[in-house]
Amino acid sequence: MNQTDSSERLNEYGQPIGPALPDWTPRPRPPRTPMRGRFCHVVPLDPAAHAAKLYALFRSAPDRRSWTYLMDELPETEAAFRERLDRQAAGDDPLFHTILDAETSEPLGIASYLRIDPANGVIEVGHLHFGPSLQRKPAATEAMALMMSRAFDELGYRRYEWKCDSLNAPSRAAALRYGFSFEGIFRKAVVVKGRSRDTAWYAVTDSDWPRVRDAFQAWLAPENFDAEGRQRRSLAEIRG
Repeated sequence: MNQTDSSERLNEYGQPIGPALPDWTPRPRPPRTPMRGRFCHVVPLDPAAHAAKLYALFRSAPDRRSWTYLMDELPETEAAFRERLDRQAAGDDPLFHTILDAETSEPLGIASYLRIDPANGVIEVGHLHFGPSLQRKPAATEAMALMMSRAFDELGYRRYEWKCDSLNAPSRAAALRYGFSFEGIFRKAVVVKGRSRDTAWYAVTDSDWPRVRDAFQAWLAPENFDAEGRQRRSLAEIRG
């Protein structure tokens, strides 16, 4: 959408007003279709196909620290975990996905779109839970790039959000690494697991996206990895 700088726009009372969006229309809701990359595929959550392997994956972690900042805990049984995934898969917001290894189709983690606001073109990524085999791997970055690309390139959203516990240092670092901008702290925003949580807000807008997208593409390119699969340049270095 063509936008005029808000400093150039005044209403009939001489008050500054925001950019005009004469062609704006509500955006489509995300479809339940796969997003395919070189390292991973991000597909709609299918409990029948994914629950057992996801449960085994999360159980294989050396401890439960990856659950500390999530809204729930790992159930004690696979059956209870399957029941949770059944409920999650049935909903449209959050819209849950499984991240699969592109070569083996093995589940690697979970991600979702949530707080989907088609009227304003705003969407959030969240409920991120990467298994041990996905953490700090190219597939994790590619999964985030695929989901962001769907929101901006495919669906035409204006704003893509990331929120996390303000004490969750790894999540906050990941948001910055993926190109999100920090926007502030909402103090005492929610109560989680009997604890007060301040929430850190981050976002990428459609104006930011071309630069963020170019960095993802350059980072994920085969020539950015050596023979051992190590990155040659980081995302931050590529963005400059």
